[in-house]
Amino acid sequence: MDKQATMRELEQGFQELIASFEQLDDRAMTAPFYGSWSVKDILAHLAGWQREMTGALQRMARGERPTPEGVDYSDADAWNAKFASAMEAQSAPTVVAMLRQSFADYARAARALPEDRFGDNKTANRLIETSGYGHYREHIPAIREYAARIAASA
Repeated sequence: MDKQATMRELEQGFQELIASFEQLDDRAMTAPFYGSWSVKDILAHLAGWQREMTGALQRMARGERPTPEGVDYSDADAWNAKFASAMEAQSAPTVVAMLRQSFADYARAARALPEDRFGDNKTANRLIETSGYGHYREHIPAIREYAARIAASA
C-alpha cells in the first residue's frame, strides 16, 4: 500500500474505532467486559501504543531505527498492561481525549514520513497496521458487541 492508501486506511480505522464506542455512557465505558478490561482500558492501551509508535515514526523520519536502543516491544502484554494502568485513574472522557490527541500526533508523524518509506513489506506499513488500523480493528468487534448488549438491555 502506498502512503496515501495507508493514511486513508489509518483514518478510516480510527473513525470505525470512535464509532464503536461513541454511544456508550461513562458507566458503560468503565465496566469490565473484556476479561478485566473496560472500553476505557482498551482505549488507554491503544493511546499508549499510538504515543509509543509516534516516537518510532519520528525516528524513522530522521533515518533512525524505529525502536530505540535498549527497548524491547516483544512482550506486548506487559506493554498493554503498562499503558492501561497508566491511565487507570483518568475518567473515560479524559482517556477518549488522550486517544484523540495521541492519534493526531501519530497520524502527523506517519504523514511526515517520505513516500518511499511506504509499500509492501516496508516497515512503515507494518508499523502503522500493527499499532494503528489493524490494532483498532482487532478490538472493534468486541466493543461493538458489548455496545449492542448495552443498547439491548436499555
